[in-house]
Amino acid sequence: MTDHPPLAGCVPAFGRHRTYPPRQGWLLKVHTAVQDDPLVFRHPDAPVILGVGSSMVASMRFWANAFGLVEEDAAGSGAVTPTARGHWLLDEAGADPYLEDPASLWLLHWWLLSGTPCSVPAWYYLFARAGLSTFTRAELRTHVRGAAERTGWKAPADDTVGRDIACIATMYAPQVASPDQPRAGLEDVLTNPFRDLNLLSTAAPGEHHHGDRSHVLSLNRGAGRLAPAAVLAHACLDHAARRCGSAPGSIALSRLANEPGSPGRVLLIDTRSLHSALERAARRHPALSVVESAAGEALLAYSAPPAELADEVLAAAYGRPEGPGDC
Repeated sequence: MTDHPPLAGCVPAFGRHRTYPPRQGWLLKVHTAVQDDPLVFRHPDAPVILGVGSSMVASMRFWANAFGLVEEDAAGSGAVTPTARGHWLLDEAGADPYLEDPASLWLLHWWLLSGTPCSVPAWYYLFARAGLSTFTRAELRTHVRGAAERTGWKAPADDTVGRDIACIATMYAPQVASPDQPRAGLEDVLTNPFRDLNLLSTAAPGEHHHGDRSHVLSLNRGAGRLAPAAVLAHACLDHAARRCGSAPGSIALSRLANEPGSPGRVLLIDTRSLHSALERAARRHPALSVVESAAGEALLAYSAPPAELADEVLAAAYGRPEGPGDC
């Protein structure tokens, strides 16, 4: 299989988060505000309406877009409206408007990295493309810039990529008085909900990093073993629909665990653990099964269109009559 450019499918832009990761309550605030007024982001009093500092308004808009929870008016009016996904998750009677179910954070992480297009190329490189688990900040900056060039883009500035890396660390591994937020206290740490996924660790540089004293980021391989089976099954079916088409069929578990952009890469779960999770999910959904090919290869088989089945799996997991309907 021909390998695609490393950031193919991503937006060729970096640093659009304005240094802020998504904070607790932001997505619901945006969802509520744009339902009341789709032009809220054009108003001078948007910070008052959203209850944040003026520097955070653009960041809130960016993250709601990046997760696929809102969409911009194609005509350029500045109007922002919820997507079907946004309504499904965040409506007052939605699946989980306050993101109280840990499954919702795993789901949002998958939606962020599997977006079409993906709005966070540095995140995509680290989670979905990089073959290594541990980088110093300097190494990761070099890798991301190189990936951009191999994709045919102009390499982003070192400082811009550095801000992306700092935002990644603050989003997934916030620390009191960290290098990324030297004034951060416990309250700042607690406002970053994605820390609960334990996908990333940070540490001071080791002695073996000669000439590179930048702090280290490590992906916690195996963290995805704690992801709910339903979210893993949804992600696998979503991935199968993108890679294999809309018809019933099958896809190798090795692909689901290892190929770039796969659930195994994005959600940090190994083939064996993914196999077990999919078997658990299949017991609840007769159209889903884990089988063995004639060559002895484990396959995820689906007797219904994978996008429809991905929707059904989420609906059942959240006790809803239907899924988000836009996978």
